[in-house]
Amino acid sequence: MSSLYIHVPFCRRKCPYCDFFSVAATPAHLEAYADLLAAQLRWVPREGFFHGPLATVFFGGGTPSLLSAQAVGAVLAAAAQYLGIAAQAEISLEANPGTLDPRTLSGYRAAGVNRLSLGVQSLDAESLQRLGRLHGPAEARRAVAEARAAGFDSLSLDLMFALPGQSLEGLERDIDAFLALEPDHLSCYGLSIEEHTSFHQACARGELLLPDEDTYAAAFNLVHARLTVAGFEHYEISNYARPGHFCRHNQVYWQRRPYLGIGAGAHSFRDRGWGERWAVEGDLEEFRRRLEAGRNPSDLLETFERQGAMAETLYLGLRTRAGVEIAEFQRRFGCTPAQAFPQALRRIASHLRPEPGRLCLGVDGWLLYDHLIEAFF
Repeated sequence: MSSLYIHVPFCRRKCPYCDFFSVAATPAHLEAYADLLAAQLRWVPREGFFHGPLATVFFGGGTPSLLSAQAVGAVLAAAAQYLGIAAQAEISLEANPGTLDPRTLSGYRAAGVNRLSLGVQSLDAESLQRLGRLHGPAEARRAVAEARAAGFDSLSLDLMFALPGQSLEGLERDIDAFLALEPDHLSCYGLSIEEHTSFHQACARGELLLPDEDTYAAAFNLVHARLTVAGFEHYEISNYARPGHFCRHNQVYWQRRPYLGIGAGAHSFRDRGWGERWAVEGDLEEFRRRLEAGRNPSDLLETFERQGAMAETLYLGLRTRAGVEIAEFQRRFGCTPAQAFPQALRRIASHLRPEPGRLCLGVDGWLLYDHLIEAFF
């Protein structure tokens, strides 16, 4: 089985912290995009790299909820036609609260979407305004209630922490507000400043002050402690879930399994050799031109050698609570992680959680993750 990622590169307005490829949505773009996605899916059988049925489908962005329910249904129909969709497939769609209404939500559910991920970010009005979000706390709460009423029984919410000016008391109030909405899954991200974003420019001018490392660590640990006590499993650095609600699609990435990405700005991973990464250029017009000319819009981005594949397997696996199974790594690469990276394993040893037959970072290791994984590259 395979997995499918669908990039929807449209937003009403670019968030000041976002560096993903996206463009301002126009009615013409939105109307034509489903047809372009279906055209790319027609390429899949003739290439022969990805085979169905699809176990997971994920509409990401951008703002996928700017697509109509009819457009989402059309893309899923094309995916079913060219690849097939498994009966129990997880079909996720990212949505912004301000773009939803009961009719649209019911339409998504009827089209086959069974998991909704809402980009709430905060339930504090001042924080939302600072983050450049177009919705307020009331709209977010209404979107959750309407999603439940539409039949979504797997609901994920995004929570951002370590925001400019946010105290630990303020974060705790936000956590309380999120828990009151009874989500099944929470993706919790510390605000990071990426190049080519408005926030990066504001930081360079000294207009935006972020929490220091100690405050960030305290915020990370507070989120972990509160959500763990509330019954969520911290199953990946940034992700928490109630039993039965892990995001199956994202686990494909972390386990370095193949997936197909379609849409302008999307990436794919093929397991040919030691692995290949492919990408569609983040250019909507070039995407359209290639498809209309009968050309594959995806280009080879990276071909892995064995050493790079081993490093990435560890880099991705150590993000998760399950970690890396040593026997599976050895079956795959012909050596153990300790044989492949003796110095790196010694460097991270004090941050590993005791787990027979596996390499797993503890929560303290996740806090230092970016620093620790440098040892593998």
